[in-house]
Amino acid sequence: MKVRNSLRSLKNRHRDCRVVRRKGRIYVINKVQKRFKARQG
Repeated sequence: MKVRNSLRSLKNRHRDCRVVRRKGRIYVINKVQKRFKARQG
C-alpha cells in the first residue's frame, strides 16, 4: 500500500479504483486489481 499526499492521480490509474473514507483516513481500493491500493493521512 502506498501512502501519498494526493490520491487523485492514483484513482485515475485504473477504472475500478474507488476512493473510500475509513476512520478519518482516505483510501483508494480496487477489488479487481489488488495492487492499486493507497492511503492518505
